[in-house]
Amino acid sequence: MARVLVLGGTDLANAFVTALQVAHPDLEIVLSLAGRTRNPKLPDCAIRTGGFGGAEGLAAYLREEGITALVDATHPYAAQISANAAKAASATGTPCLHLVRPAWEQAPGDNWHHARDYEEAAKHLDELSQTHPLTVFLTVGRQELKPFHHLMNCTHVVRSVEQPDEAELPPGARVVLARGPFREEDEAAFLKENRIDVIVSKNSGGTATYGKILAARTLRMPVVMMERPPLPDGETVGDVESAVRWVAVHHAS
Repeated sequence: MARVLVLGGTDLANAFVTALQVAHPDLEIVLSLAGRTRNPKLPDCAIRTGGFGGAEGLAAYLREEGITALVDATHPYAAQISANAAKAASATGTPCLHLVRPAWEQAPGDNWHHARDYEEAAKHLDELSQTHPLTVFLTVGRQELKPFHHLMNCTHVVRSVEQPDEAELPPGARVVLARGPFREEDEAAFLKENRIDVIVSKNSGGTATYGKILAARTLRMPVVMMERPPLPDGETVGDVESAVRWVAVHHAS
């Protein structure tokens, strides 16, 4: 029997697994999670939690478990995991697909300040706050906050699915716990109520968190946009339907 390993931890991965189960009910699917989210929403399939031990550990797992296809549906910013997937697949001859939503594209009315990494994003905020204090809406994940600790003229509002550890938070940051999707009108109200001056965001793609970008455009609010790391070489698709077809071609018979 064909066995597909899905590297997940995203809503896109969950949607893919669910669609794959409908299209190929006899296919054996293993969904792998890093284990960072305490109470993730999961489809009904075999779940594996924790790291593999790098590319070599993942390659060993592919061999030992008889995995016949590998689908990397991790977050676009999980660069190391995607790189390990490509290396392990190449080492074992396992077909590998990267499933990642297309990035958002800057549109007329957007005021984006592009940043290659979190340190550069913090530099943008430092420059923007030279003339007056800023209230910053940080939406980069609870594990990516340390580069923003040193900003003296910024007050931070951090939105996260789970409560960050106190040591992770910039001094004086206020935490808002919420899980998307977020509508544009709700995001606009949130930005106004919290007197946000600038947003820091990953370019996650999709619709679940795009509301804040639409709201920022309407409010003419600057956005410090984190650029995505490059994907490793290999086949890439941007939607669930294409990924399901890829599995059908390779190993779902």
